[in-house]
Amino acid sequence: EVQLVESGGGLVQAGGSLRLSCAASGFTFDGIVIGWFRQAPGKEREGVSCISSSGGSTYYADSVKGRFTISNDNAKNTVYLKMNSLKPEDTAVYYCAAGWSGCRGSSMDYWGKGTLVTVSS
Repeated sequence: EVQLVESGGGLVQAGGSLRLSCAASGFTFDGIVIGWFRQAPGKEREGVSCISSSGGSTYYADSVKGRFTISNDNAKNTVYLKMNSLKPEDTAVYYCAAGWSGCRGSSMDYWGKGTLVTVSS
């Protein structure tokens, strides 16, 4: 059974940091792309960051470049999203997703249930 389990969300003040984790199981990591997406209340889902299984290719949305860092630990089948200098507009449910066809929500085959990040001003 394929599973993606997010953790690490919570409440943080603006300027603070959080690290999200996505633990994956039930599929091979070879060639896969794992990404983080977020959806704020009343807004459409947006792609935040993606990483290839080799770690050699990463993508960041313009809104998070320089503040967020994605990394993976293939030995643990886990992908991390370190979020620094958080802003209130980063408040959203963050979802981990995996697929083999690039870093787009529509191309992801598997999704986690999400973890809530709330940034207070």
